[in-house]
Parts: sequence; structure tokens; C-alpha cells
Amino acid sequence: MGVVGFRGYSGAELVRILDRHPHVQPVLMEHRSDAGDGGRPAIPCSPEAVQSEQLTVVFLATPAEVSMDLAPAMLDAGARVVDLSGAFRLGTVERYSRWYGVEHTSPQWLADAVYGLPEFCRQRIAGARLVANPGCYPTAANLAIRPLLEAGVIDRAAGIVCDAKSGVSGAGRKPSLTTSFCEVTENFSAYSILNHRHVPEVLMTSGLEEHEFSFTAQLIPIHRGILETIYFRGKQVSSEEDLVATYRERYKAEPFLRIYPAGQVPDLHAVARTNFCDIGVVYDSASGRGVAVVAIDNLTKGAAGMAVQSMNLMLGFAETEGLL
Repeated sequence: MGVVGFRGYSGAELVRILDRHPHVQPVLMEHRSDAGDGGRPAIPCSPEAVQSEQLTVVFLATPAEVSMDLAPAMLDAGARVVDLSGAFRLGTVERYSRWYGVEHTSPQWLADAVYGLPEFCRQRIAGARLVANPGCYPTAANLAIRPLLEAGVIDRAAGIVCDAKSGVSGAGRKPSLTTSFCEVTENFSAYSILNHRHVPEVLMTSGLEEHEFSFTAQLIPIHRGILETIYFRGKQVSSEEDLVATYRERYKAEPFLRIYPAGQVPDLHAVARTNFCDIGVVYDSASGRGVAVVAIDNLTKGAAGMAVQSMNLMLGFAETEGLL
């Protein structure tokens, strides 16, 4: 398995998971000419390397603009690609241009890319050549919201509010003032208000309209983890137990979803360095107010772990291989 971008946080997590996978070995691929010594031997990222190493899958843990350049070359060389960036998630050049603010340079592959959220796209992932790994925020949001929408127990007219907090590793390893120690420590800040590029992934997967969904991302001074607090109004719901039952029925066969008893909610310690998504819900039947709390590790279930889930499906391995 080729890994491009192995120096970044998600790429390093991917190598860690693949190192313990019983059926594969990571092959580090260097796409930068100025990278220096990475501590482990790496081969050039090229079509020739894909063919000489007989790489079945290449993971791209690279920025979107790099993935748009590399993915077609890897695919043309015969590899299947799992891209961890946002390059191929949104399906159309119009969506990409609106939310990312730049032109898409490989539009011919957008229609072929399969959104890599196994809990909802499992069959399509298995046969895909190009998998677009979901963003960390929409992974948590969709896993919490979609089962309730499918069951018809949310009053969509009242809107859904998602208050999302992430550790600093979600911003990537590239240095910036915003994520420097002195800016982050003892601080708590919101960003990309009303125009976060992960919003369309929630809308596309959940079926919500933009006016029905409000999302705010916030940076908290921890290394890793995402916790989202999702506010909604219930419809034809008599108790918390009804909502818990909805989740449990939808996810009864899912190995990485853990649903908490009524009235109990997860925290970040519960999911740290795991591929689990934990969900709890609290509901007040008198007012119809509901709150779902969902926690994931942004580098695992929100990035590398889910990418390996997709790889397992693509290659016919047990979905949990390397992840439990």
C-alpha cells in the first residue's frame, strides 16, 4: 500500500495503523523534492513506482491541490486511490469552487469518486477505484444526524444546529500563526462561521437543505479529538429511549458505532486513538428539545482509520482488520 503525505498527522496515523495490519505493508512515497530525511526509507511518488512496487492501493494524505494532481496519475498507473483530502468529495466543480474558493483541476474524476463513509456507502466503496475519504467534522455529524432524519423523528422546519469542537491536529502539520502554541493554549476560538468547507458534505449525505443546518467549528487546545453537540427539535418522540432505539436499530451491525444508554453522552477520552464513533442523546419530551452528542478521534475515525476501513472493503478484508 502506497502512502503519500506520511509526514503529516493523518499520514503518520495511517502508517501507524497499516504497520499493524495483518495483510498489508505501507510503502512510503515522497511527493516533495524539498522534504529532507523522513526517518524511514521512501520511494518517489510516480506512476513507475506504483507499477514496479505493484501497489494495489495508494493513500493520498495530501492537500486537495496536490491530490488533484496525483490521483489521476496513480489511477492511470493501475492503483486504486483513497484520498484523504477534500479534492473529490463534493461531486461537482460548482460545489468545489463555491466551498473551496478555487477551480478544480481534475474534474473528469469527480463523477467516479465514491464518498468513503462505510456506514452509508459500503457497497459502492467495495467496487470503487477512487474513494474520497470524508472530512472529520461531517463524519461525526452525519453519523449522528442521518439515522434520526431517516426515522422521521426530527422537525426539520425547526432547523438543526451543530456546535463542533476539534483538537489542533485537525488543522494539519503545516505551521501557521493560528495553530501556534501561544495562540492556541488557554484559548478557545470559532472559525469559518457560516462557510466552513465541510458543510456541503453534511448536506449531501444527510439530505438536509442548507437553510436547515447551522454549523460552527471551534478550535480547542488539545492534540486530537472531535466532539459535536447537535441541537434539534423532536417530532413524534415520547422519550430518550425512542431515540436510542433508533440509533441502535440503524447501527446494530456496525462494528465502530457505540450508542450510549438514554441520557448518557460520550467524551473525548472514550474515543482517543480508536476508530470508534460514540453517540449519546438527551431529550426533553415536554419541550421537544433534543441534544445528540457525538465523539470521534479526528485522526482515526475522522481520517486514517476510516481510510483503512475503505481499503479493507476494497480488497475484501474484514472491515475491522488493523483497527481493533
